[in-house]
Amino acid sequence: MNSNPSEFRDILEVFDNPAPQRNFTIEHHCPEFTSVCPKTGQPDYGTIVFTYVPDKICVELKSLKMYLQRFRNEGIFYEAVTNRILDDFVAVVQPRRVKVESRWTPRGGLNSNIIVEYPEESSK
Repeated sequence: MNSNPSEFRDILEVFDNPAPQRNFTIEHHCPEFTSVCPKTGQPDYGTIVFTYVPDKICVELKSLKMYLQRFRNEGIFYEAVTNRILDDFVAVVQPRRVKVESRWTPRGGLNSNIIVEYPEESSK
């Protein structure tokens, strides 16, 4: 069921950053994210949070919503989808910094949060 990643990425649209001379933070919460567990075929529900500092462009929200909806029938683990979303976002929006967090609803008494960042913090 895994689709070509560029098909998803192509949905994202951008617009010019109105204040590219300044570092400012944009935070988008997407509380109705759905994908499919590749082991069970059952739906996974979560919230995706984007926190980013734009460079020259910002992501357009309707396109972000449409992009995230493409995962509705995608069989993909939490870790994979969170990393894929980050990769797509960085490729299209080219932010100075971004953190993508997926917060999953509990299943079987456990809930998971997956957090990925760009650029990666260097090892000490």
